[in-house]
Amino acid sequence: MYDTFYGFRERPFSLLPDPSFRFPGRQFRMAYSLLSYAVVSKAGLAVFTGEVGCGKTTLIRQLLNQLTQRVTVGLITNTANMQENLLKRVMLAFGQDYRGKELIELYEALEHFLIAEYARGQHTILIVDEAQNLSIETLEELRLFSNINADKDQILQLLLVGQPQLKDKLDQPELQQLAQRVVVSYHLKPLNARETPIYVQYRLRHAGGNPALFTNAALTLIHEHSGGIPRLINVLCDMALVYGYSERATTIEASLVQAVIHDRKGERLPAPSQA
Repeated sequence: MYDTFYGFRERPFSLLPDPSFRFPGRQFRMAYSLLSYAVVSKAGLAVFTGEVGCGKTTLIRQLLNQLTQRVTVGLITNTANMQENLLKRVMLAFGQDYRGKELIELYEALEHFLIAEYARGQHTILIVDEAQNLSIETLEELRLFSNINADKDQILQLLLVGQPQLKDKLDQPELQQLAQRVVVSYHLKPLNARETPIYVQYRLRHAGGNPALFTNAALTLIHEHSGGIPRLINVLCDMALVYGYSERATTIEASLVQAVIHDRKGERLPAPSQA
């Protein structure tokens, strides 16, 4: 819609997690370095947390795109009803048949699969996204999976990704044994006031547009109302571009961003300061 008008090759602020738009900020670089280290070193358990919309899914997608064929990955993104169906969900994540099997049979099948992958030189990782929704009992059961060993090697690596509540759960006394196995841990925070403009300009440039399209006052307002959360920044910027296209505006002023905020919230907001 506005792509041609503003000279973009593609939408700069799509909400879909796209590793090609990965913002090379300090936090994300550190998070990805630690994530890569966890995989290379075969750390038994790694935990990555962050507020909703801070880029956890993009981080995981970036990892999946970089993994070699020597890594077998099981990915669980829907953590609903995990306690009742944990073994089935794990088997499904690895593409293994789970139908018609009793609990003991499922565990034996998982054990045989992991040992077979190890025997053919594969590094097996189970990634659980939205892990903050898991009960303490389910998290403890996941820990027991890490007891499956071969030739004194731990053959299943666990990567838990979730919102800050996950860290709170791992601090519970009942999960002391699980917490002690965490080798790598990192928490993604929202962007600060200095990083938000750089983030917006980076995405504009990456999409082939003018990095100075948004005025300083507009960028300040975007940071104030997004709290520095990348997903919310994307929403505000995307809608501001729609409004700008509608008015044939060659630059995105704070007044356009203000209009977006006003219309989305349905309330009158104070006028932004000028820069």
